[in-house]
Amino acid sequence: MIIDDKRALAYIVNCGRVFEIVSADNIALAEVNGWKVIIKKNEISEGDKCVFFEIDSKLPEAEWSEFLRPKHFKIKTMKLSKFNAISQGLLMPITLFPELADMEVGTDVTDILKVTYSVVEDNTRKSKNGDPDVKYKSMAQRHQKIFKKPIVRKIMKHKLGRKIMFLFFGKKKDKPLSFPTHFPFVHKTDEERCENMPWVLGYERPLIVTEKLDGTSSTYILERKGKKKFEFYVLSRNVRQKTPDQKCYHDKNIYWDMAIKNNIEQHLKEYLVANPDLKYVCIQGESVGSVQGNPLKLNEDELYVFNFIRSDVGRLSSIDGKEIIESWGMKFVPILETEYYVPTDMEAFKEYATAKSVVNPNVLREGIVLRDPTNDFSFKNVSREYLLKHGG
Repeated sequence: MIIDDKRALAYIVNCGRVFEIVSADNIALAEVNGWKVIIKKNEISEGDKCVFFEIDSKLPEAEWSEFLRPKHFKIKTMKLSKFNAISQGLLMPITLFPELADMEVGTDVTDILKVTYSVVEDNTRKSKNGDPDVKYKSMAQRHQKIFKKPIVRKIMKHKLGRKIMFLFFGKKKDKPLSFPTHFPFVHKTDEERCENMPWVLGYERPLIVTEKLDGTSSTYILERKGKKKFEFYVLSRNVRQKTPDQKCYHDKNIYWDMAIKNNIEQHLKEYLVANPDLKYVCIQGESVGSVQGNPLKLNEDELYVFNFIRSDVGRLSSIDGKEIIESWGMKFVPILETEYYVPTDMEAFKEYATAKSVVNPNVLREGIVLRDPTNDFSFKNVSREYLLKHGG
């Protein structure tokens, strides 16, 4: 669940309906919003106040989490084939956490309970503030001869040591610039999961459906600074990538690679020149290939655009955005349907998420993204089968 522009991995809920599982003596299936979770029989009842831990979570080593030690304290999508049941998340009684008893339903307790992402890299890549050590990595890159020395490497293992070294060798340019906030229609890309908003079932208007690609969020903005002056922004989810050689979370700076490969700065400049009343223009997409383990099995990195944003009207419809992007010789995310009505049944909706990828029909797609063409509303439906296959 996204709370205050940050994904909450653990939060307080009221348990929804509880279902019997045929032939199961000790377990039942509980509903939390749109999630289905395996629980111990008679431990939790409908309406009980609980703590819900989403998939992708890693719990701290504690008395209350000891039973998850064989799973390395990680919460993932599980399939109990014997009972034909899928469980996504962990639901625990609030009585196990007396310090949380007075907190309201919907409160994010991720930090209080010391819950982190199960994938180590995600704790910096998806965090609200980005990698706190990136300025030190940039500094070390500029002074490779010095920072390869054993004594210096030993100093850099300690927080105080890193700060002292930065006083002598660091520069202002080493500090990464955060995601800009002065573009009214440009935001970090992170749709909410349909399980956390079950009210979308039976949504009254037709939606545009696109394939969800498993890669890294990439944003490109060109801002008009004068009659013939422009400033180009290359951004990951949280950080401005100032130069092509800036270190990021991946083996190479795929954000700049895609900018250069697709000649993005020039395309945006020509668009601003042709539209002199615009203050900026932006495209956002997913860079796929040599990131996230290359689940699409691509031979080279590619950028698939899903947002085209103008300073005057905001995001264009997927249909209009696709037309512009493809006229530049670039790729737009596959549009699967243009008038899709969300069913009233969550199970039917979840089944719809699972299919082969349009990008590579030999692999499963991660899921789908749904957008209302009349406004900025969007959300995602991630395939359970995809998560089972990829350990999510």
